[in-house]
Amino acid sequence: MSQKEKRPSIKESVGGLRYCFATTNEVDPQIFSGKYEEEVAVSNVVKSIKRTENGDTTPVYASGRDYDTVSDTSSVDSEVEVVAFDPTDLAKMRGDEITESGLILKGGSSERPFFAFGQTVFYRQNRKKFRWYPKCKLTADTDDTNTKEESFSEQNDTVTIRAYPFNDKGQIAIEFDTAVKTATGLTEEKFFNQVITSDEDLKKVIAGD
Repeated sequence: MSQKEKRPSIKESVGGLRYCFATTNEVDPQIFSGKYEEEVAVSNVVKSIKRTENGDTTPVYASGRDYDTVSDTSSVDSEVEVVAFDPTDLAKMRGDEITESGLILKGGSSERPFFAFGQTVFYRQNRKKFRWYPKCKLTADTDDTNTKEESFSEQNDTVTIRAYPFNDKGQIAIEFDTAVKTATGLTEEKFFNQVITSDEDLKKVIAGD
């Protein structure tokens, strides 16, 4: 056997925030439609993203021994620290009511819509990682304010986005890493030009269809 040294690229920065609202299921608004609006929003407001997988890891015992370990991920939480967030889109994610006069009515019983959430991670040596979470909901957001002082200080907020399985296989995210495979003509803009949920979708965006 031989040895091969591997030197993976280190992370350099987080990219912009992408999101695209899912269209409403006409039969039951609480059920994910799997279809999306035409416009994908991009907002370069991200300071950091903290990702947490939710699920269980269960050991399986047989014949008095540890036979196997079964891991099941039910959802993924992304805590996104932002310097600002579009107020109209945030109200929509929260399920708030916006009146004709522009009032935002918060609280009460409301249905929060599904949306797709996308992010980019930049690495050294020009490596990039693109990721879509096709089925998400906003679970929490902060709105903290401090007094103004002599020198400017950032007053950032955090939006927490929960991603759920979007297909029958229980898969939660779609990811493309240029360190795994390169695709001629694929750019960050092309990847996020639509919500990608399959190989066929990726081939279409590369071809420009």
